[in-house]
Amino acid sequence: MAQLSPPHSHRRTTTTGSNAPPNNDVAYAIGGGGGGGSFLTKYFLVILFGFACLSLALNSRFTKVVVEDVSIIETVLKDSVQQLSFLNRQHPVLDDDHTLKEKNGNDSEDVSLKKQKQRPQFQDTSKDQRSNNYINTHKIANLNCDAYGGPSQEAAQEMVYWEDIPEDAEYVSPFHRKNRAKSMLVTQFLTFEPDHGGWNNIRMAMETVLAMAVAMGRTLVLPPHQSMYLLTKQEKGQRSHFSFDHFFHMESISQEHAGLDIISMTKFLELCTKGLVVDDKTGEPLYPPGNRTNWDGTSGSERSMLDDWIRSKSQVLTWDCEECVAAFPATTSEEDRKALEALPEQIKASGGFPPWQDYVGKPNPVDASPFERLKEMNAEREEVCIYTPELQQASWVHFPVGNVEQEGGEVEESRLLVHFYAFLFFQDWRHDLWMKRFVRDHVRYIDELQCAAARVVVAIRNHVLKRSGGKSNEFDTIHIRRGDFQYKVTRFEAPKIVEMLNKKIVDNSTLYIATDERDKTFFDPIKARYDVVFLDDFVSELEGVNTNYYGMIDQLVASRGRIFYGCWFSTFTGYINRLRGYHADDHKLPGYKDGIIPSYYYALEDRFDHMQKFYPVKKSFYAREFPTSWRLIDTSIEGQSKTK
Repeated sequence: MAQLSPPHSHRRTTTTGSNAPPNNDVAYAIGGGGGGGSFLTKYFLVILFGFACLSLALNSRFTKVVVEDVSIIETVLKDSVQQLSFLNRQHPVLDDDHTLKEKNGNDSEDVSLKKQKQRPQFQDTSKDQRSNNYINTHKIANLNCDAYGGPSQEAAQEMVYWEDIPEDAEYVSPFHRKNRAKSMLVTQFLTFEPDHGGWNNIRMAMETVLAMAVAMGRTLVLPPHQSMYLLTKQEKGQRSHFSFDHFFHMESISQEHAGLDIISMTKFLELCTKGLVVDDKTGEPLYPPGNRTNWDGTSGSERSMLDDWIRSKSQVLTWDCEECVAAFPATTSEEDRKALEALPEQIKASGGFPPWQDYVGKPNPVDASPFERLKEMNAEREEVCIYTPELQQASWVHFPVGNVEQEGGEVEESRLLVHFYAFLFFQDWRHDLWMKRFVRDHVRYIDELQCAAARVVVAIRNHVLKRSGGKSNEFDTIHIRRGDFQYKVTRFEAPKIVEMLNKKIVDNSTLYIATDERDKTFFDPIKARYDVVFLDDFVSELEGVNTNYYGMIDQLVASRGRIFYGCWFSTFTGYINRLRGYHADDHKLPGYKDGIIPSYYYALEDRFDHMQKFYPVKKSFYAREFPTSWRLIDTSIEGQSKTK
């Protein structure tokens, strides 16, 4: 089985260049770290090293470079010059006029290499450098709101459910392709189209694609900035076109993890215009429409030009989350792949896939065998979509949304409206738990939103303290989905909602309502029973915050209620429950070993207490979040260092 923390040879290695720290291993190997030998001797050794590599390459018949069409001779010479460049930093070379060769403070570039195509290289760091980057980005794992107008450090900690686990940052997928001979990352890409639904559908699909990129060992390319459904408010000139890095710490996620790079679509297309992304079949460079690189803010027919080009040039994947499980072997070995492929038939031969009802209140251990774990998460899917060797070789894969025409003329519907943990299946249980921690600890709303929510929570607690004469600061929360919600069966009138609330919440309690209902008279029956507050009551805490973020802030505030009521079928409610699950597991609340949280549903009535038992992943996936996403996900790292 693959180790969760891979050996050093599987980690990203330091690139050469003006911004990269010296590679001490290289320095030692050629004498730079020992202080012995003449400078000319070092040059001789480097040249000898270059010719040795060339001889080895020719004998091995290495004739194809994965990312660019550069001859092996040019590549070896380039590596030799990079080694010489390092030596120049140790012993500056004087030009004929006895002046230092400098270019903007960097080593001068060999003229013979200036016209070469450059292999796409992303800023890379050693483990120590990456740790320093992490510390500089997040000085402590806790939330610090000083730069966002508060609240205090102590008050902000209420929002924190994520952990700082340095060992997790070193995980690299077994499928992460590397050119180890040249200590260079050989990049494969994953692109995707955002979901066409509301924000939480978009977020859910993005999490799935992000997890897929890590599992495949691919560089994730973010879509261009664009408008998103219901996130279009433009007052006071605020932003109304977004990319995912406007909601999540995408840059630091990429910096902090050895096995993941994230770039913008603009950066990706710049690589294309330089001829550095090629067709797998022909080896020809892939140039974007009109050689255009910036598609931010485009829509309609203009944007479709880019989408159509991407679909035509990439390996399009239309894995159906309703029909199969995206399965990843523990290693690249044929033995593991065949064992994983055989699982569905073995389960069928042993009596078949059990119904999901068999697992209600009876979860498998998180470290159960692949056989048992697949039985639990099958959700009426009896097939596995394997990340095959053929797919592993594809330079560029793409996940589309909507109708996709297949080679035979058939049209397939493609949409990843599924939680990442309900779709991705890992043969190695440690990889499974790592992925769930990765999303918990890093794919979280940006600090600006966390801090804004923290200020509102502080204000609510102060309000409750004042009402109770200092006896309590607890409040309850509910998400009431109205607006354009397509599931009319959940559109309860206020008196019915009061009836459901009365089952768990006492009269006169402070109740925070997160809602898209604009007619506040709708809530009059609820106000007659409870002390009702809304986000609108705390706008003074949100000064300067983009109003398109208010929905996310609503979620964060609602997640901190003593008791929470939500709406079935709502991904907005679902995410609140997942956040509450993270908090419950963190604080070891009653029932945490089964993933139980103090949440209920006001709609639908027969789902009222479904969060009071363990339920396995089942269809419809989007209708709710499932305990497997937060339940005991630290099991594989018990005893390792981690901080809040």
